[in-house]
Amino acid sequence: MIPHRDPFLFLSRIKIIEIGYKGIGYRQFTADEFFFKGHFPTKPIVPGVILIEALAQTAGVVVSKKFENHHNVNVLFMSVSKAKFRKPVIPEDTIEFHVEFINKVKSVYKFKGVAFKAEIIVCEAEFSAMIIGN
Repeated sequence: MIPHRDPFLFLSRIKIIEIGYKGIGYRQFTADEFFFKGHFPTKPIVPGVILIEALAQTAGVVVSKKFENHHNVNVLFMSVSKAKFRKPVIPEDTIEFHVEFINKVKSVYKFKGVAFKAEIIVCEAEFSAMIIGN
């Protein structure tokens, strides 16, 4: 679906609610994640950019499934806006990454994403991605 692999794949599974429009990615962040060694060793917190990346990866899967040749589609992250980090995400937290299509202009798709920990918002953002290879 997406070209990401360990250590930069931040989804363990995904549920597509509506192909091309809405989906949910899932990930439990374990204590041995590579980024906890430096962010922060005595009080590990998932970096906000990782949460944004997980939202973008979820959107990449959701939108690529819209295309018949989805295995040849590349989704390139372009921009992020209105990002807010509401609560820290720590080791062993399970996060749901909800994404929803907003609009598109030519090959650029815009999404809204909200990350939840047990129904509490931990992060939200709007972001865009370009589709190539279609």
